[in-house]
Amino acid sequence: MALPTPTAVIGTFFSGDDRRAIEPVYRDLVFRELRGVLAAVPHDDLAIQWDCAVEFAIIETHAYPGGSTPWWEGDVWQGLVARAADAIDQVPADVEVGVHLCYGDVGEKHFIEPRDAANLTRFANELVDAAHRPVTWIHLPVPIERDDDAYFAPLEELEIGDAELYLGLVHREDGVGGASRRIEAAARHVYAFGVATECGIGRAPNDATEDIFRSHVAVAQPVRGGRFAASARVS
Repeated sequence: MALPTPTAVIGTFFSGDDRRAIEPVYRDLVFRELRGVLAAVPHDDLAIQWDCAVEFAIIETHAYPGGSTPWWEGDVWQGLVARAADAIDQVPADVEVGVHLCYGDVGEKHFIEPRDAANLTRFANELVDAAHRPVTWIHLPVPIERDDDAYFAPLEELEIGDAELYLGLVHREDGVGGASRRIEAAARHVYAFGVATECGIGRAPNDATEDIFRSHVAVAQPVRGGRFAASARVS
């Protein structure tokens, strides 16, 4: 079950001082809904994924006129990480919990193209450190045009403990060939990871679903003698 963080909704649909007043109310409602799901679904059949997208809009644009701005006092990063960690900690330890880090996907376009994976790496590291319970997986995007070392190099600083890493490098537009190039580049900088689409399969046109699954199967095979082992997650 994938849920947007309270931060994502408050940052998208409200503005000004309204956000400070609405945030605690909305937070409580989201977590109440989560508790309902936890009560209804057997925990070994359930996994929760928190989607962090507006967080990166704030990180990337808050310093620029017209950019996404925080509504709390204090450090921007600290506020974002604390809110995301709060969401993670609402999930009991016997339920898997993952985090999808996202740069948006409206019309299969990012709201801004990441320069590299540095902010994704920093956010993942700080989030895993701030959460009081273990994180099961971290998923982060890989833009279709990025099969260069510069994008993946920051992942060498990734410190997420036992959390699984999934790279969103499967794109419908270039299929197995493009995913394989990105896997090869990523493997020069991170030892083990799984593969996924960049922002879920549901964003793609209906007639693309079968090809996306076939691409997953083709590239999600453990590599013998290489630096990485790939598996698939449908985000």
